Amino acid sequence: MIKKYVIERLSWIMLVILQLLFIIFVASIDSEIPLMPIVYLVFLSLIMFMIFFVIRYNIETKFYKSLEERDNNLDLSRLANAESPFEKIIEHGMTNHVQLLKQTASHNLIMLEQEKDDLLSWIHEVKTPLTAMHLMIDRLDEGVMKTQLTYEWLRIHLLLDQQLHQRRIPFIENDLYIEHTHLETIIFSEIKTLQSWCIQKGIGFDIQLEVPEVLSDAKWLAFILRQLLTNAVKNSKETDIRITSYQQDDHTLLEVKDHGRGIDPKDLSRIFDRGFTSTTLHQDNAATGMGLYLAKKAAQSLLIQIHVQSTMGIGSTFTLTFPQKNEFVKITSV
Repeated sequence: MIKKYVIERLSWIMLVILQLLFIIFVASIDSEIPLMPIVYLVFLSLIMFMIFFVIRYNIETKFYKSLEERDNNLDLSRLANAESPFEKIIEHGMTNHVQLLKQTASHNLIMLEQEKDDLLSWIHEVKTPLTAMHLMIDRLDEGVMKTQLTYEWLRIHLLLDQQLHQRRIPFIENDLYIEHTHLETIIFSEIKTLQSWCIQKGIGFDIQLEVPEVLSDAKWLAFILRQLLTNAVKNSKETDIRITSYQQDDHTLLEVKDHGRGIDPKDLSRIFDRGFTSTTLHQDNAATGMGLYLAKKAAQSLLIQIHVQSTMGIGSTFTLTFPQKNEFVKITSV
């Protein structure tokens, strides 16, 4: 800060030094003015100026130091009191700017909440005709038309479900209910939802649950598994998807393993990124790139770790590692 202060006051410093040098110069060329007393007075003046400079430095930089050290937020309470007129101009300008930013942020938050509520309301409204459509499809005779309509209905259903949970994830802590959850119930329910799609693609399931239940939130765990199973079914054809649970190092692990096309090694680190689809199938316009991203976000709130292993042309394995019971102290108190 002292370097900046010297640079800021450099013109004043140069003015004082030039004045003192000018006095010595005049005394040296004027024989009637004694030189040594003038030099002595200049020396005393220089010492006084240095003392004055140090005092003013501590006074004038106090406000700017607090301005430089303040946190990058809208809180001005830790800012030093403005004393000089210029400091008061800065403080007044910052106060007005902060108030404007707070008003804008508050307005944007209200608009965002309104938009979220409107979208959630719209999704729930759409579910009614979607349910009626599903009942109408069930009345159709078996055939290609019914299979195709069921598949398209399922796509709409899954996309709406993604949107619904995407809007809820920022407030997931308010929606958690940790309990002993039966894996078989959740898995079979999700498989039943995907049944028509699996039949169309000739996909079966091999389920082996050595650990029948986990401590988690049933609704959000079902959503995570829905994304993993949807991803596995989408990338597989005429194979079985293997779902297993087992105990390892006091943790429960749940694996979803498919024998599909696999994931390119250069994509592995990006598959959980928002909006990322694929570099090998970049022309797939139906992919949203949100499923695995939302699954990862929900898993983080449940303290579940998601790991993936994949080989191109062989398949992928997604592993959910559930936390120990004592780790839930962090979220059960929410």
